[in-house]
Amino acid sequence: MSNRRDFIKHSVLLGGGALTLGLFPNELFASGELVKLTVVHTNDIHYHLEPFPETDAEYAGRGGLERISSLVSRYRKENANLLLVDSGDMFQGTPYFNYFKGDLILKVMSKMGYEAGTLGNHEFDNGMNDIVSALKYAAFPIVNSNYDFSDTVMAGHTKSHLILKKGGVKVGIYGLGIELFGLVTKQNYAGTRYLNPVETALKMESLLKKEHDCDLVICLSHLGFSYKENKISDKTLAPQTKYTDLILGGHTHTFLDKPLLLKNAEGKPILVNQAGWGALAAGKLDLVFDRRGHMKGRTAELNIL
Repeated sequence: MSNRRDFIKHSVLLGGGALTLGLFPNELFASGELVKLTVVHTNDIHYHLEPFPETDAEYAGRGGLERISSLVSRYRKENANLLLVDSGDMFQGTPYFNYFKGDLILKVMSKMGYEAGTLGNHEFDNGMNDIVSALKYAAFPIVNSNYDFSDTVMAGHTKSHLILKKGGVKVGIYGLGIELFGLVTKQNYAGTRYLNPVETALKMESLLKKEHDCDLVICLSHLGFSYKENKISDKTLAPQTKYTDLILGGHTHTFLDKPLLLKNAEGKPILVNQAGWGALAAGKLDLVFDRRGHMKGRTAELNIL
């Protein structure tokens, strides 16, 4: 990651049918033959509303959700079909959390226009009652598919999946959380049942693609990008899926210069991406679809702030 404080943008052309978006005639977008969907994603914000302090040894004066907000506003002016999502660990990390718990970060993210988020392990730092209390300030749904909250105060406060439309593109979203045992004090998630993330992913993606006919299926993951040990991660999950198009991850604070392009269980392309941590970066994917909902091209950028 560069030490420059100014805005840096890494752009990459993605394979597997990807085309430079500028090669598509504008007339095709104007006529509705093609539609561009922009997906902007963050993860592991850890309550960094403002840039890192100037005294920080590594990230002095950099990052901050307010800068990401400005970036998103600019992108929305370029393309109204923008989807803003987060992959967990919004809570914990700066003194703001000590004073405001989860309330303030969810207010800010709501004002920014986030449309979906998932749970990270740090959302549980003050227990589930505090999550429920903070969610009153979220104008967007929290999507998690593999935590069974049926016997807890969290019951009914999250969605197993989400379906929305952007410019005629039908988008299905599901969420996967990391196993909380060993990461979170047991009393803070007591009664929560952890469901196998691979089995859950296969169930959710089939529901979204086959039953709801979604054009794009996104997994918001807080499993982690990859591990040396034998542990489920975004990198090991992707090849086992069939209908998931994007895995937008978190937890391991991984900065990827470009999304990892893998093949799923049917040999089709699937993208795995993560955008660091601390609101130091935001990922951006531009996806082009035709009228039938078929993806015709895609490009990606990592915006380091």
